[in-house]
Amino acid sequence: MVVEYIRYALTTHTPDELIAAYGLAAKHLGAAPECASYEVAQCEEVPASVTVRITWESTDAHLNGFRKGPNFPPFLSAIRPFIPEIAEMRHYAVKDSWTRA
Repeated sequence: MVVEYIRYALTTHTPDELIAAYGLAAKHLGAAPECASYEVAQCEEVPASVTVRITWESTDAHLNGFRKGPNFPPFLSAIRPFIPEIAEMRHYAVKDSWTRA
């Protein structure tokens, strides 16, 4: 698994608008077999900073599966207005983790 982090520094849109857009886009992520999960988190100290975390099977599955598949166009349509406000969009390999049961 690989985690894609998309960090938005909102200057044009509100956090609520971005969160609502991802609410619409989420059904297309859920329909994509390449996607394992997603979450949207808003910074408490700087509310205009919003991070989206998407877990993919692999970077290749994201870039060559999802992005070339039928779920990408409607997903992109929902979030397209926010693309200029992306501060970072990268894939990370999880090297260690812990979760309280």
